[in-house]
Amino acid sequence: MNSPVPTPADVNRRDFVKVGSFAAMIAALGGIPINGEEAKKNPDGTVAVPKADPNFKEKPPGPPVKFGVIGLGAQGREVIAQLGRLPNGPVAAVGDSYKSSIKRAAEAAPNAKTYDDYKAVLDDKDVQAVVIATPTHLHRQIALDAMQAGKHVYLEAPMAGSIDDARAIAKAASALPAKQIFQVGQQYRANPQHHHVLKFFRTGACGKTASARAQFNKKQSWRRASPNPDRERALNWRLYQETSLGLLGEIGIHPIDTVSWYLDALPTSVTGFGGILQWQDDRTVPDTIQAVIEYPGGVRMNYSATLASSFEGEHQIFHGSDAAILIRDNKGWMFKEVDAPLLGWEVYARKDDFLTDSGIALVANATKILAQGKKPAEAASDTDSPLKYALQAFVDHINEGTKPEAGWKEGFEATVTAVKSNEAIMAGSKIVFEPGWFKV
Repeated sequence: MNSPVPTPADVNRRDFVKVGSFAAMIAALGGIPINGEEAKKNPDGTVAVPKADPNFKEKPPGPPVKFGVIGLGAQGREVIAQLGRLPNGPVAAVGDSYKSSIKRAAEAAPNAKTYDDYKAVLDDKDVQAVVIATPTHLHRQIALDAMQAGKHVYLEAPMAGSIDDARAIAKAASALPAKQIFQVGQQYRANPQHHHVLKFFRTGACGKTASARAQFNKKQSWRRASPNPDRERALNWRLYQETSLGLLGEIGIHPIDTVSWYLDALPTSVTGFGGILQWQDDRTVPDTIQAVIEYPGGVRMNYSATLASSFEGEHQIFHGSDAAILIRDNKGWMFKEVDAPLLGWEVYARKDDFLTDSGIALVANATKILAQGKKPAEAASDTDSPLKYALQAFVDHINEGTKPEAGWKEGFEATVTAVKSNEAIMAGSKIVFEPGWFKV
């Protein structure tokens, strides 16, 4: 039997102040990593701390894959940083048309050769794989040239800024030899946490899916300064309609792709709204948007994003008749309805009240965490960047010759959804998806 639901005043205020984030607050109120196989009770009824499996052995890394990184802005530098954390992803070359960007990247990857032309990166015989982290509207030709050069290609999401460009990339990728890997940077599809949550979702733990929603709230201008007016325009490509898919295409594509993946369905329509409500400058891309994306069966996803406020941050929720699942900061929780049937394993899980709800932590890699000698309670904060997981998966697919979770098909379908959703936002209208749009 659950304990009485506390009021906000019942929460220890000193602990609340120490927490500092929604996810950590859930952990402070008792959320712990758990899975049904390892939860056991002590004689006094409390949950026992699972012990490490002495037979657990982490998969050894495969041979190194030498990388070239094309596009050395903020995302390109983050790619270099995450590759540096891999045991088998050395950066052999970096390329950008802007000298200052090359200099900063060279400091982060001191052993890499530097080029001011992406074609020189592709001509480098030491480079086996490339990550294309240029602005979205520049993806098409670079991706086509990289595939033609025989490189393995990791292309940041979205694939392109238009359906025609994305289709050209997808066609070329679909014709590649099986051993030449093409992966799109839809990071959640390679993230163990999202795969872990998917298991609960697909086994019906949430009951009948009713709706989904996601948001991105962060007060920032998206504008970057440069003493060179021409360079400033190039740096701020995300602010202009001719070069950007806006908040939905550049940020929202990830949670929207997650809904399509979890539902195993393509959207049927989208209704969008947007406006420039905070940052009154020369931008033509809205700083605040909402989109309602409908899927077969009447399930709708509500996506909202704003650069005017940081309140409530970034998270995603799936609402079901038996439970809701919250994904935030690469962590997940399940909140069961009072009339939901017992699943068996959850009777052993520690449940703690969070205001009016009780959340069960869903944490991936529990066996690995235990094998490292850590307690389950540490798992809520012991997760790597989704980008690192995606890049590691890319390396593994290259070494093993296996199909990526986010290949050309998944990337193309997500890009079509993003392009049309952005069009709906810009027009303030509803767009019905045509099946032919999703065909390559």
